[in-house]
Amino acid sequence: MFKRLLTATAMAAALGTAAFAADKPTDPQIAHIAYTAGEIDVAAAKQALKMSKNAEVRQFAETMERDHTAVNQQALALLKKLKVKPEDNDTSKSLSSAAKAELTKLSKLHGAAFDKAYVDNEVAYHKQVNGALETLLIPSAQNGELKSLLQTGLKLFKEHQTHAEHLASMVK
Repeated sequence: MFKRLLTATAMAAALGTAAFAADKPTDPQIAHIAYTAGEIDVAAAKQALKMSKNAEVRQFAETMERDHTAVNQQALALLKKLKVKPEDNDTSKSLSSAAKAELTKLSKLHGAAFDKAYVDNEVAYHKQVNGALETLLIPSAQNGELKSLLQTGLKLFKEHQTHAEHLASMVK
């Protein structure tokens, strides 16, 4: 549990970096942060699909992979339409680094221990990403279409958080 808290804290710090690096992240930075966050959840879902035998955990992972891939495809299409190139930044780099460490930790677990750690991480991760969307990324977005896509993503990701919380209460 303490490791989960550390991972969630690392993710929160990474998501908060943009607020301190500048008054507001730019749209290209926001796009990269959001895309990176989606890719992280896709990677975690793929790991869960390889490692879990729990039907509910696998179903959740399939949903994460499908939904986050779809949102990222929409984001890439929007960026192409707007002729905007996502801009790597300290926040997206920190997210990637923390996610890599978490995937490594999860890879050492098996069975019910993996399932619980994966689901607990998904709860913490969605809370952090949703909070960053609400308090930093959506308010900072200047382009209306980008802001709208982030708002649509937030609705979906809040459903993911609720699903993960329900699953966490069932996985022991």
